[in-house]
Amino acid sequence: MAVIDPRTPAAGGSSSPPQGAPPVAPGVMMQGAQAHPAQVGPLEGAQPPPAAGHPGRGVLPPPGGDPVMSGRSPGILRRLLRHRAAVLGGAIVLLLVLMALLADVIAPYDPLRGRLADMLQPPSRAHWMGTDEQGRDILSRIIHGSRISLQVGLVAVGISLTTGTAIGAVSAYFGGWLDLLVMRVIDILLAFPSILLAIAITAILGPSLTNAMVAVGIVGMPVYARLVRASVLSLKEQDFVQAARAAGGGHGRVLWRHILPNALAPLIVQSTLSIGTAMLDAAGLSFLGLGAQPPAPEWGAMLSGAQVYIQLAPWVVTFPGLAIMLAVLGFNLLGDGLRDVLDPRLRR
Repeated sequence: MAVIDPRTPAAGGSSSPPQGAPPVAPGVMMQGAQAHPAQVGPLEGAQPPPAAGHPGRGVLPPPGGDPVMSGRSPGILRRLLRHRAAVLGGAIVLLLVLMALLADVIAPYDPLRGRLADMLQPPSRAHWMGTDEQGRDILSRIIHGSRISLQVGLVAVGISLTTGTAIGAVSAYFGGWLDLLVMRVIDILLAFPSILLAIAITAILGPSLTNAMVAVGIVGMPVYARLVRASVLSLKEQDFVQAARAAGGGHGRVLWRHILPNALAPLIVQSTLSIGTAMLDAAGLSFLGLGAQPPAPEWGAMLSGAQVYIQLAPWVVTFPGLAIMLAVLGFNLLGDGLRDVLDPRLRR
């Protein structure tokens, strides 16, 4: 049986339908004596259009949006509240913040004024934590010292976070000789013990609380630079970044509005952990006489002035030391809980 291609003209050279036959509409094929619409299906391998509200390939996500973590804040908060260590750390941090905010109200005595008649008094109903070598109430000094410790932690971490994020992001995004040079400088800074580098910087700048915060901030900067660099290196080749570049986005817009917002989770965890470390380093500098100067009620300075009385009046060093330990422990527990909640590889 011969097969006739409908696209081939008839033998007479005319491609028109036979006389009396109904006209064939476009998109209709002839089969036998009947006409039926052509079966037109989807092309093989074609993808359906993206659903409304979900960015597809080549479609830019909202500026600053996180394609991974968006819309999950309530779930993150619920998981954080179920994390016992995080709840305990958050309670300690909250207590520390309330102490700092309400220090003028809840402190029973002036932290700077003492009475020689009350010097080195043991804990009692009048002085719950005893008095120091100048008759000053230790509880009042610890309460007011929480302000200084929180200030040091927040300012130092702010310096580390801003400088380290900028350096690491620019280095990883542009790469090449710039990345090589920056990373070698970061390696040199990481080769020094943090406390020794902080002592050297403070010795150059001069002993004061402000210089101690700057020194601790500089010491913590390399950690953020390497952390941000690793995140940017993994994110800059993602599809949504390539789409942002194809749409004409400049380097600054792509980096600060599309890449860095997706690297916030590790930065939040590291910042929380670093606050406790910064408070500990600043207390060490004050203990050595390079940080807060007397008569400021800073916990490290309190330990420095009371070390000669450790056998005669052990409470003078015990309570400031416990304050430092609890503050650092609170931020470490909270940071560990945030890491467990925000890192999908550690979720149970």
